[in-house]
Parts: sequence; structure tokens; C-alpha cells
Amino acid sequence: MLVGMSPSRRVLVFLVPVAGFLLGFLDFVWIKWVPYPFAELGNSTATWAVAAFALGWWIRAGAVRAAVAASALLVVAVPSYYLAAALLQGDDLAVIGAPTALLWMAFGVLAGVVFGVAGTWARSAGWRRVVGVALPAAVFVEEALRFVGKARSGYPGAWWNVVIDLGLAVLLVVLVGGSARVRLLAAAVAVPLAGLGAVTFAALGG
Repeated sequence: MLVGMSPSRRVLVFLVPVAGFLLGFLDFVWIKWVPYPFAELGNSTATWAVAAFALGWWIRAGAVRAAVAASALLVVAVPSYYLAAALLQGDDLAVIGAPTALLWMAFGVLAGVVFGVAGTWARSAGWRRVVGVALPAAVFVEEALRFVGKARSGYPGAWWNVVIDLGLAVLLVVLVGGSARVRLLAAAVAVPLAGLGAVTFAALGG
């Protein structure tokens, strides 16, 4: 089946499952052993979304292939995460096939499409580049907003997570934006995108 594929496609076929496995497994390791507040980056939907974005950015293979690869990355990462929990913490392996895991895989497909495509857009021009740069920053801004709510509710140390998430949002815009114009436009676009994400997340019960 791999014979007719180009070398770049064969690399993706092998790379994406390995990267997905490492993402899920090392994410659990991060949560378990990295001290708070940085441990929250492992327990972060934004981190996984940016991983999908990074894959789309890296492969330079067109929007469709980036969406498929990024979705596969996140889908593989879910059972890998639960496998790590079973091996390192003694959790039940049956959770890999539980409805919660399947739901996270479905979300992984959606996030993979959105952020995988965003990764390719961030290398393009015009409004697509601005939106592509803005999206990974927006997910960290949205997460920072959720931590603001937790901080106001008395969640200990949540303000540190607000600072970390906003710092990462700024860093992503600076690293990916390229020109000052794109960075400024992307920063402006990231704010309403974060608001939209917050509304969506709340509607999904997050």
C-alpha cells in the first residue's frame, strides 16, 4: 500500500502515529510529575490544539492533508494518554474504549481539522495568514479566560496559569507572525476568536 506513495507521504504515515503516541503518553507524564502551575499545561486542550497546529505548519502539504494528519495525531494521542495512566498510575485499561475517550477522539478530529488547516494558513498570505497565526494564540487566551473565572472562585494559584497562558499566546504570535503587521492583526483577531471559543466551550459544558 505504501509503494505508490511519495517519500513525504510515507514519512507522514509513520511519523503521525508515533507523534500522536508521544503526545498522549508524555502529556500524562507531564501532568503527573511536573510541578504546579506548569503541570496545567499538560491538562490543557490548548496544548493539544497547538500540537495539531504545529503539525500542519511543519508538513507544508496542503490543507486537506494537514487536516487529516493533525486529526490522526490527536485521535492517537487519546488512547496513548489513557495507556500511560494505566501503566504509570494503575488506571483501568478499559477506559480507552469508554464513551469519554471516544468523545475526546471525536473532539480530536474537529480540533485537528481546524488547527491543522490553521497551520497551513499561517504559511500563506492575506487574511488566511492572519487567521492562521491568530488561532493558536486564541486558544491560550480562551484558556486564560477560564482560569480567570477559576481565580475569582478561589481556585489556588489560578492567576499563575492566566499569566502563563497569555505569555504563550503572545509568544506564538511573535514566533509565527513574521512581520509586525501580521503580528498586530493576528493579536487583534485572536481576542474575538478567544471569545467565540469561550462561548463554544461553555456550550459544550467545559
